[in-house]
Amino acid sequence: MSKILIDTNIVIDLLAKREPFYKSAAQLFSLADKQKLELSISSLTFANTNYVLSRLKSTQEAREILRRFRVLIEVLQLNDKLIDLALNDNNFKDFEDGLQYYTAIENEQDIIITRDLKDFKESKIPVMTADEYLVSIDQQR
Repeated sequence: MSKILIDTNIVIDLLAKREPFYKSAAQLFSLADKQKLELSISSLTFANTNYVLSRLKSTQEAREILRRFRVLIEVLQLNDKLIDLALNDNNFKDFEDGLQYYTAIENEQDIIITRDLKDFKESKIPVMTADEYLVSIDQQR
């Protein structure tokens, strides 16, 4: 079973029902719900998602959405090592993307799913959009 790190933008696509990205994000998380995939996010993603949802909904609604979402994913921790790696890697112009990347590497994830492919050009593991990943697994069946 593939171990997949989900970037913040995909999580927000799902939980905020952002079109036109919601459908593919929902399909991805539906596969996790059926235990066909192991999805993980960084703890930073959880915090950032709470922030975004709290701006769109009441604090209580945002928390309830996150409680339901939490059962679908594993939350991977950030630590000093990952922060230092991201701070010192000039391949990542976006610091948050560096944190996501090193969280995936440190936790032996097989793939990163994001909408920001350009920010992961130097990745040593595959990086795909949700749509690309869904097509790739359909082709394997």
